[in-house]
Amino acid sequence: MAQNSLTLVEARTLRGDLWWVEPLLVVLGLGSFIVYTTWAAFQNAHYYIEPYLSPFYSPCVSANCRHVSLPLIGPWWNLSPALLILWIPGGFRATCYYYRKAYYRSFFWLPPACAVRDAAKSYTGETQFPFILQNLHRYFFWLAFVVLLFLWWDAILAFNFSDGFGIGIGTLVLLINVVLLSLYSFSCHSCRHLCGGNLNLFSKAPLRYRSWQIATRLNEHHMLYAWMSLVWVAFTDLYVRLVATGTIYDVRLF
Repeated sequence: MAQNSLTLVEARTLRGDLWWVEPLLVVLGLGSFIVYTTWAAFQNAHYYIEPYLSPFYSPCVSANCRHVSLPLIGPWWNLSPALLILWIPGGFRATCYYYRKAYYRSFFWLPPACAVRDAAKSYTGETQFPFILQNLHRYFFWLAFVVLLFLWWDAILAFNFSDGFGIGIGTLVLLINVVLLSLYSFSCHSCRHLCGGNLNLFSKAPLRYRSWQIATRLNEHHMLYAWMSLVWVAFTDLYVRLVATGTIYDVRLF
């Protein structure tokens, strides 16, 4: 009896279901995205074909960009312009409350699932480096908001072809991308706090109350928006890349 009790105590979990499937899928999903994004960022090619600019390279802030959005960096920068900007959306997602839960469970097993023992023997939370940097999330939100404005501008420019106004498959791809990124950004917990935080009475701030209500409803689907925007932003870069290399042809709808 004592031996059986010891076995139960030492067991990682008594769950008999496939609890490991969800963390495995997260590892595959986030891992694939990280690998692809890293590869695309170092390509420094095939990220622009008029009128489409890959979201991984927007805004293009260096003079060596094929499509300069905001010329802040001179011609001395000879690396991929994506390296100047991707740390902002990357930092925003890495410090996101949902993604923290996702990769803590899947990559670090802290814990991998409910009623499953942690992989680590001790727990320090987010009080030590590097996890204490998660507190920068609210600041990454502001930086990501600026990037989002440029992505909206890119989506508008995607209607402007060399022969005038038009709509191509790429136009819709970029438009869907920025809509999904907006839903993900504005459903963020930091955005919700920005709308309704530090208020004692909503009645004294009706505009902030209304914005808080909208952010709260969006926040209910934050996980869904997080995954949809993650997949679509990678697909958008891939679409622009395939068109730019001549692998596929962008069909004009109008």
